[in-house]
Amino acid sequence: MRSGNPSLKKEAFEKFDTVGSGQTMTIGGTVNRTFILILLVLATFVYSWNQFVENPGSVLPLILIGAIGGLIVALITIFVPKVSPFTAPLYALLEGLFLGAISAQYEAQYGGIVFQAVLLTIAVLFSLLLVYKSGLIKVTQNFRLGVIAATGAIFLVYLVSFIGGFFGFNVPYLHDSSPIGIAISVIIVIIAALNLVLDFDFIENAAASRVPKYFEWYGAFGLLITLVWLYLEILRLLSKIRSR
Repeated sequence: MRSGNPSLKKEAFEKFDTVGSGQTMTIGGTVNRTFILILLVLATFVYSWNQFVENPGSVLPLILIGAIGGLIVALITIFVPKVSPFTAPLYALLEGLFLGAISAQYEAQYGGIVFQAVLLTIAVLFSLLLVYKSGLIKVTQNFRLGVIAATGAIFLVYLVSFIGGFFGFNVPYLHDSSPIGIAISVIIVIIAALNLVLDFDFIENAAASRVPKYFEWYGAFGLLITLVWLYLEILRLLSKIRSR
């Protein structure tokens, strides 16, 4: 799982005073920077994918560099938002390396699965954006705490699964394609999708609070984290369904 902490996002911009209108965050600016980050992801995604096609055994370093490097850069960005104009693009490039190699492996096993996962991720993004803008979902304090708690619980389960793997222990149903395993993946996808609502709310409130301009990169970075997580979880869910 590769999700950011929504509470840290919220606390980050609240620490700053407002500044002049010419140098403040805007929703439009954040959207533009989100597209830039997505293009950077695609650039290294294609490179990593092609490396797998040419030589499947050569992508392990790309996966490790993308995963570990992406995690380190993400943590730096979360705790030091001011550097996001530099670290957010770097994070996007690293994530592209990781996603391209992983996606190519899934595609080799289940033809067409990556295209399906991308379409579903885009569909979920715009559907929740529409629902959020229509006011059907209200980001109350209880809603925010509930999503954060659920996200934290998922992170802990994945952490236990990762550490347990070194000792021969697997979390029951988490990785299998049984009906319970598929249901668990559906729940995780829903939680990942709800994090998008927190990202929308953060961007809207940050722009309204007239936070510094660099928060456009920070907001785009947070949205990208959630999209990456959502895409990976949809990919895992589809692979479980296809394996049956």
